[in-house]
Amino acid sequence: MTTRVAFALATALALTPAFAASDNVIRSDHDVTVLRCAHVVDTAAGRLLGETTLVIEGKRVKEIKPGAIDPKPYEDAARAAQANFAYRNLLNATCLPGLIDAHTHLTSETSPTGYTDQFRWNTADYAIRSTVYARRTLLAGFTTVRNLGDGDNESIALRNAINAGLVPGPRIFTAGKPIGTTGGHADPTDGYRMDLAGDPGPKDGIINSPEDAYKAVRQHYKDGVDVIKIMPSGGVLDESASADNAQMTLEEIKAVVTAAHDYGFTVAAHAHGAEAIRRAVLAGVDSIEHGTFMSDEDMKLMKEHGTWYVPTIIAGKYVQEMAAKPGYYPPQVAAKALQVGPIIQATAGKAYKAGVKIAFGTDAAVYPHGQNAREFEYMVQAGMPPMFVLQAATTHAAELLHRQNELGQIAVGRVADVIAVPGNPLDDITLMQKVSFVMKDGVVYKAPGEALAD
Repeated sequence: MTTRVAFALATALALTPAFAASDNVIRSDHDVTVLRCAHVVDTAAGRLLGETTLVIEGKRVKEIKPGAIDPKPYEDAARAAQANFAYRNLLNATCLPGLIDAHTHLTSETSPTGYTDQFRWNTADYAIRSTVYARRTLLAGFTTVRNLGDGDNESIALRNAINAGLVPGPRIFTAGKPIGTTGGHADPTDGYRMDLAGDPGPKDGIINSPEDAYKAVRQHYKDGVDVIKIMPSGGVLDESASADNAQMTLEEIKAVVTAAHDYGFTVAAHAHGAEAIRRAVLAGVDSIEHGTFMSDEDMKLMKEHGTWYVPTIIAGKYVQEMAAKPGYYPPQVAAKALQVGPIIQATAGKAYKAGVKIAFGTDAAVYPHGQNAREFEYMVQAGMPPMFVLQAATTHAAELLHRQNELGQIAVGRVADVIAVPGNPLDDITLMQKVSFVMKDGVVYKAPGEALAD
């Protein structure tokens, strides 16, 4: 962790209020919470259960009982163990596993001044703001995220602070800085004047050979990341000309993937263009992000290789909307946004029909944090069934993270990440945007009348 990031997080912690409804209570592994739900979504089986009671002990689900139960024996046992007990009546709600967003950027957020803020803000500014975005994401029902890129490894410090219980936020699997090539989508100096641009190298995530790729991955390992993110194609929001040109060679991508897998990392590939997608899949990446111009051949190849697809429809729609506002983006960025935005949802629908594996992800920061659940509505509009899109954000995303034995479903022995929405989201998927209850690791962060003001 850099000195700047450490200072930023220390400042943020001093400014962050208590975050759980009863955070002043000393917690133990024997604390018990009983949740009585009108319905429970069984994401593993793909079915909706009727009235169900969940018994949470410490950080894990201890029992799942059909119908109502007498909570008194559980209260007595908790008191005998000198532990805390709580009963929550969620009979007007459907309970689901905590949601997983497999593509976020918690250390930044869209703004019409974003392209000039970078010359005024320090790493501390981004780090402090990240604590706000993390809390907003958690209260929206997303208890786990994959953070696919930041500027100065701020998300590593944010992850550590959340894991230590110092600030509220989702469980983070972070990539730190993205890896790409000189002048490509990952180059943080695109658009800079010559004397400021310099020549970023592997330590900055910029590579130009297979040898550079190994050094960049090893630097990320040293930095303490959880996953590797590469940029084999152009992108929308950088200040270069193309959204979809291929920007990494097959050999460079293979080197990143080989090195990453040696260190136990999965590899996520930002790729809009068909050729970049083809190279990334052949090189063995674990997921394709965005995939806007994905071809039929790409889809076939992804099925053959078992490559995951993370569509991020909301990001495409949002940049298209903002591109229509004069001055929101630089002209070349607006042009690319208008090219990508109208296509991305149809591509997602086509990939679903082709049988490509799909995990939920949104590219949060491209749109305002906390609106992640709008992606569910867009996925359904693209032709995906409501149960499938809920599984995409639970069991599928957990499998992508290689955490399918811990996350993504409500099951005995699993981590106690539970959310609730009013009504039945299988009848109305927009209810996923109205999360009323959030529990992560057995701690309640949001309940009617209890959540912190945003």
